[in-house]
Amino acid sequence: MAEDKKEPWLNYLALTTVILAVCATLSTFKGGGFSTRSVMSQSQASDQWAYYQAKAIKSYIYQMQADKIEMDLIGTRKGATAEVVKKYEDKIADYRKRVEKYEKEKGEIEQGAKDLEKIRDESQLHSRQFGVAVIYLQISILLSSIAGLLKKKPVWYAGLATGAVGLVFFANGFWLFI
Repeated sequence: MAEDKKEPWLNYLALTTVILAVCATLSTFKGGGFSTRSVMSQSQASDQWAYYQAKAIKSYIYQMQADKIEMDLIGTRKGATAEVVKKYEDKIADYRKRVEKYEKEKGEIEQGAKDLEKIRDESQLHSRQFGVAVIYLQISILLSSIAGLLKKKPVWYAGLATGAVGLVFFANGFWLFI
């Protein structure tokens, strides 16, 4: 049985297929990492928004209590001693101070939640690009495999073109240039 002579371009086909497969594997790995980061950031942001809501409720309760005591003070001011009036005023001041504290904390929590949402959004962009890269790279690997089996150079060229698009998306997954 005579052995068929191997065409030289098949060596290049094999090499490019391996390179594309490695890039597809790395793209899958990096896309998964960014996807995990996105989910974790969303979870942390949700926790921060719940914490923000708790602070808002506490602030509202103290505000309502301060308003109520202020109204009580108005009603009792005429017959109350200076000591009773002072206790009312001290309690009102204490509640107002707590409201201020909660409002300040809410601002810090809100900023933290928004920062986590930015991380989530950016991670989703990276993950999406890696996902698209995997699609093109897998198609390219498939076309290269078919080209090797059929020994059809034009099919390999189509695979290379598809692979080039996949490599652009792969690079874009890191740097987001498009």
